[in-house]
Amino acid sequence: MIRKTSVAESDGLVWFKSSYSDSSNGNDCVEVAAVPGAVHVRDSKNVPGPQLGFAPAAWAGFVAYASEG
Repeated sequence: MIRKTSVAESDGLVWFKSSYSDSSNGNDCVEVAAVPGAVHVRDSKNVPGPQLGFAPAAWAGFVAYASEG
């Protein structure tokens, strides 16, 4: 997986998008920003919109589940 960094936002988070998220529309994916104690997730099509926050253990569990199968 290759991480693609997006432009720094006013919230101070550094957002990444996985190269595995590529589709015919390069903005059609989610972006992730990790900070100590939390992982933030947002829709790349709605950058100023809502974000979800997860504890690192919860995010790791989700990624493990999503990568199955």
